[in-house]
Amino acid sequence: MSKSLSHIRNFSIVAHIDHGKSTLSDRLIQECGAIEEREMTSQILDSMDIEKERGITIKAQTVRLNYKADDGQNYMLNLMDTPGHVDFGYEVSRCLSACEGSILVVDSTQGVEAQTLANVYQAIDNNHEIVPVLNKIDLPASDPEKVRKQIEEVIGIDSSEAILVSAKTGVGIHETLEAIVKKLPAPKGDIDGDFKALLIDSWYDQYMGVIVLVRVIDGVLKKGQKIKMMATNAVYQVDSVGYFTPKKILCDELRAGEVGFINAQIKQVSDCKVGDTIVYHNNESAKALPGFKQNQPVVFCGIYPIDSSEFEKFRDALAKLHLNDASFEYEPETSSALGYGFRCGFLGLLHLEIVQERLEREFDLDLITTAPSVVYKIHQRDSSMIEIHSAHEMPDPTKIEKMEEPWIKATIMTPDDYLGAVLDLCTQKRGIQKELSYVGERAMLIYRLPLNEIVYDFYDRLKSCSRGYASFDWQMDGYEESQLVKLTIMVNAEPVDALSFITHKTRAESRGRAICVKLKDLIPRQMFAIAIQAAIGGKIVARETVSAMRKDVTAKCYGGDITRKRKLLEKQKKGKKKMREIGNVEIPQSAFLAALKLDE
Repeated sequence: MSKSLSHIRNFSIVAHIDHGKSTLSDRLIQECGAIEEREMTSQILDSMDIEKERGITIKAQTVRLNYKADDGQNYMLNLMDTPGHVDFGYEVSRCLSACEGSILVVDSTQGVEAQTLANVYQAIDNNHEIVPVLNKIDLPASDPEKVRKQIEEVIGIDSSEAILVSAKTGVGIHETLEAIVKKLPAPKGDIDGDFKALLIDSWYDQYMGVIVLVRVIDGVLKKGQKIKMMATNAVYQVDSVGYFTPKKILCDELRAGEVGFINAQIKQVSDCKVGDTIVYHNNESAKALPGFKQNQPVVFCGIYPIDSSEFEKFRDALAKLHLNDASFEYEPETSSALGYGFRCGFLGLLHLEIVQERLEREFDLDLITTAPSVVYKIHQRDSSMIEIHSAHEMPDPTKIEKMEEPWIKATIMTPDDYLGAVLDLCTQKRGIQKELSYVGERAMLIYRLPLNEIVYDFYDRLKSCSRGYASFDWQMDGYEESQLVKLTIMVNAEPVDALSFITHKTRAESRGRAICVKLKDLIPRQMFAIAIQAAIGGKIVARETVSAMRKDVTAKCYGGDITRKRKLLEKQKKGKKKMREIGNVEIPQSAFLAALKLDE
């Protein structure tokens, strides 16, 4: 269907978690009649099982809608539904660079939350026109006037014409579509110019190979043409082009301003770089588009297959998943306890959990994950600087001049009732308060916190101490010198590298003791006593002992002299000592997993 650029609208939906982005997308799809009623399911764009189970959006999805406006014109709307969680901010930034406008969804019962701010600022950075939508007006606790004021005070955008919507019941959906057509700008581009497209996303299909999602900037892309990826100079012939409605629909061409997918028998997963520019194969003078800023993983952990024979399968799975989620990184590493695996970098703990779960589900792998850690900078006495991710990379303490750890700037919004508990939690985590202001009845806190205190359980504890009402968003805020130590866990005098970690000096003793107590219950008893120790350098800071299983060697001695019994017990003692020297303690996988899930 040929259309001029003025009849195309590319927009994304941004909001905090659970404010109703995916439900609003459902209603827009329904209103435009993109799919039949019998095929409609709730959260239709959350296509992964894991998204439906957790009720969150993980992958941004695109869909093309045809809408006949009140002025009688037909419009093509390309909608992108984005995730709300801070860990998937990279997905949001990719979608925003492919659009010209955003719908900002705010829950009219909850008001502006921390993630609302983060996502709307990203949209403003991309020069988007923003249409505010107040959702959930069907709920009794809804207060649109108050939330309107909040949007103006906190975000600073005009919300006098904010649309009142109930995505659940369908109220205000027509008005939202009209606002998209009237207020959002049409894409800029030249249909007659040289073909140029932005690679937004890619995924692996076991029948068709790599499928690429693109936003065409200039020109037209037809079936059978040869294209070149500018980052890798790889040339391919296009087999098919199409778009989603959300079903796959094949078409003859994609024109400037449109969003769609291409399939070109791409066999090399590494040729698809998200943010790359695609041009015709013979176009030598093309300049690359700005693409997306490189994301920086902040949480690292080792992932290993439980069965070491699955290592090759695991490596292939990582390459295919990386194609669909470019925000995690991986490199091979080995561990004496766990064998061959990969050191992976993520944007946060939820991201780590989701990637691990997707690997296990989609590729049928059994995996074990080491404790999450962050990147530390070590300045050595020979004035060189190294970056380390895990405790076993740490050099000899005598060579270290100083160590630096990453800090973050966190924005926390919480109802006034829970302010004390939230402040207490931030203080426990070595936080420094920067700002405290009020938005209506809610306090907005800005704190500086060390990142390694956040990666374990900060988010869970914040939710529990505020009964789920506090919201949290953060960004990196540089490195600072800190008193860090390596805590080594030893079992039977053998260090276990998979359980060792770097921590702040003030925390080392309590965490060492907690791990030793936990391991005592997890390691099966042997014929000899096993010492579990936590050490900083040569100093033992905590110890627990798994007592030996004992055979009653004196059972056959009835009556008679005590020396006979003593002789047998001495003989047993010698045997146990010898066993302990040559005995090898196997730590079961379940013990690793349970020890790594240590709650403070």
